[in-house]
Amino acid sequence: MTRKIFLLEILLTAAALAATVIAWPHLPETIPIHWNLHGRPDGYGPRWEIFLIGPGSMAAMMMLTWLLPWLSPRNFQVDAFRSTYRQVMLMLFSLSAYLCAVMLWSAFGHPIDEGRAIIGGACLLIALLGNLMGKVRRNFYIGVRTPWTLANERVWNATHRFAGKTLVAGGLVGLVLVIFGLISWPIYALLAAALAPVLYSLVYYKQLERRGELEDGLANGKGE
Repeated sequence: MTRKIFLLEILLTAAALAATVIAWPHLPETIPIHWNLHGRPDGYGPRWEIFLIGPGSMAAMMMLTWLLPWLSPRNFQVDAFRSTYRQVMLMLFSLSAYLCAVMLWSAFGHPIDEGRAIIGGACLLIALLGNLMGKVRRNFYIGVRTPWTLANERVWNATHRFAGKTLVAGGLVGLVLVIFGLISWPIYALLAAALAPVLYSLVYYKQLERRGELEDGLANGKGE
């Protein structure tokens, strides 16, 4: 299955590259590459940057998918949750493909609110990633990597179960706000969803520390 997914990613990257080449004559000299909280473009770059935003980022995500397991130090390998890791990286790859599609669709003259489409896509991605957080094991690349989660596996597991709930809620709330045209509000929902687990990890770590249970958490890595 992994090889089939990798082959699919190669084909999608090649398709994105071909579509970008075809769209090149239709692109203006400068294209929007950044949007503000209101979904309006506030940063522009030369049109060649679409190759980096689209097929370039897709290719980079494929390379990272295969490189990060090799880079992982002992006791923090992604092999412990390889299936979940692959799903997370596939979602990030899909977001790159989605951003490329939105920009190319606009380049061909089709009416689309790019800012709204991009923010909505990001909110959906966060909600989907939330469903996987509880399966992520300690590593240096994915998840809520705070000093307290990295120091204790028990804190890591509890924090990521909590993060799964906040990310799903934040992503869905943000998506609903985008649908109703409240473009500037989703960022606050996403920030709250991301920061709440950070605070939770500190509070839970201090609770275990106060009860003298940190050593047990490090030894057996069991969550509550």
